Amino acid sequence: MSLSAPLTQFLASVHPYDALAEADLTALANLCSEQTFATGDSVFTVGDAAQTLFVIARGEIEITDETGVQLSILGPRNSFGERAILRNDTIKRTATVTLDATLIAIPAKTLLALIEAHAAVARFFDRRRPPRSTARDLATLSVARLMTRDPMTCTPDTPIREAAGQMHAARISSICVTDHDGFRGIVTVRDINGRVVAKGADPAGPVSAVMTGDPLTLGPSALVTDVLHLMMERGIGHVPIVEGARLVGIVTQTDLTRALAMSSADLVGRVAKAKDASAMAQVTADIPQLLLQLVETGNRHEVITRLITDIADTATRRLLTLAEAALGSPPVPYLWLACGSQGRQEQTGVSDQDNCLILPDTVSAADMPYFAALAKFVSDGLDACGYFYCPGDMMATNPRWCQPLHVWQDYFKGWIAKPNPEAQMLASVMFDLRPIGGDTALFDDLQTETLRMAAKNSIFTAHMIANALKHQPPLGLLRGLATIRSGEHRNQIDLKHNGVVPVVDLGRIYTLQGQLTPANTRARLEAAIAASVLSPSGGADLLDAYDLIATTRLEHQANQIKAGQKPDNYLDPATLSDFDRSHLRDAFVVVKTMQSAVGSGKSALG
Repeated sequence: MSLSAPLTQFLASVHPYDALAEADLTALANLCSEQTFATGDSVFTVGDAAQTLFVIARGEIEITDETGVQLSILGPRNSFGERAILRNDTIKRTATVTLDATLIAIPAKTLLALIEAHAAVARFFDRRRPPRSTARDLATLSVARLMTRDPMTCTPDTPIREAAGQMHAARISSICVTDHDGFRGIVTVRDINGRVVAKGADPAGPVSAVMTGDPLTLGPSALVTDVLHLMMERGIGHVPIVEGARLVGIVTQTDLTRALAMSSADLVGRVAKAKDASAMAQVTADIPQLLLQLVETGNRHEVITRLITDIADTATRRLLTLAEAALGSPPVPYLWLACGSQGRQEQTGVSDQDNCLILPDTVSAADMPYFAALAKFVSDGLDACGYFYCPGDMMATNPRWCQPLHVWQDYFKGWIAKPNPEAQMLASVMFDLRPIGGDTALFDDLQTETLRMAAKNSIFTAHMIANALKHQPPLGLLRGLATIRSGEHRNQIDLKHNGVVPVVDLGRIYTLQGQLTPANTRARLEAAIAASVLSPSGGADLLDAYDLIATTRLEHQANQIKAGQKPDNYLDPATLSDFDRSHLRDAFVVVKTMQSAVGSGKSALG
């Protein structure tokens, strides 16, 4: 039957239907029906045809996956049933009424027509990350993304000497002058040299006597190109950014030079030529700004993390070279490997170091002090560069992880034969090994043989799956996100351990099941699809979910860097829009569903 006026009004309050014009909403209402269900009723079950999208007007619906694992408890204004419609597939979930419900039923054909006709509806139901265009030129960005926010200021009556002291202490070349009415002018080192030192103005006098009043300014919506053109045309090196009378930031020639010159290639080149760890640390200190620039210019998450990891790889190889110069030539060949995020080429703005050394079986006890010294030299250098020591001591400085090849072979054989909790943890880390510097032949046979042994041992694989499922997506009830309940990160979600790590763990499981060689998570998922370890539909869903979660994590870190904060992995969901929060939760649901499929012995969705 047709929807009543009250329910039409209700539908108009639900996104994305609130974006429809009145005539379109009325037409939609006439194509929908109102259905009532009692507690305990099944709305649909796994295997049903996908014929209807349901919007909850009142009541409560439980959504479970194919194995009976609860995914959601949905309340009013939530919808369900769209995934199978959009994939032109049968239903892969069960919807059960847990509180008497009234549902608005939108036929599948009507939903698809809405998506075709209305961009707002299409965007809402597209669970993928919106495609990013080719990375933008930095010069076309708004200055709001580049400017220094909250620049140093003083009042017009501040003594010149005091203002000069402030600039000297902060190592900056200008100070902005403001009062209760807003922005008044700017004083630069050049002004002080020309008007005080050269012309004899009294240093005890007010800065208003030497400042440039009403200087050239731009608004925060101006482009970086506008700043460049203004500086070139007028011969100035500082452009205050104002909004009305309010000073909101400043862009200097130094800011532009640093930003336009900065690239991963630039940092790699400088690291490769660094004379010691201290010089290297000056370069790696720019990584947060590089991450911000890469995010702001629209690069994909796997490109950003690859470029940032390249810097860590270069730093490692440079430290190995410096270590050999200091210690002498190694007594036997060696191979330095990274594991963890560096091994997977997935480093962000927050990274510790996870590494190890594989030595040839010809190494002698007398040779070991050399490699202990080499490991300490490199690990200390990496720590100085901001890659802090691994809290779990998974480093080459630990004798356990600096061993001949046959010991490493025994390690993997033992972990696979007796997969106790420690073995599962160690295997999870060590399956992400990637050679960084040295004799790569020491790893090739080890990787091939280990993957073969692991794939043949179903008990080991089962234990690895159980270990992988310990990291759960932060899903709460009533279509919410489960945040941390107490402590420093209360009301936040951990985008690392509960966000990307569950997908990393799944990728590792698929690697074992298919004996696949990639270490990078996204490459593992793509390889798993190609090897039919993952179905095309399940794999596509998981790739989209991973892209959204990983991108959200990087954007969160970029926002922190922009605000002058140290980047971390903890996001307050309240800072997201309803749209972004809904899509992030949907991504977590996909991950949980894939975990359930792996845990039940299935390889994919559908």
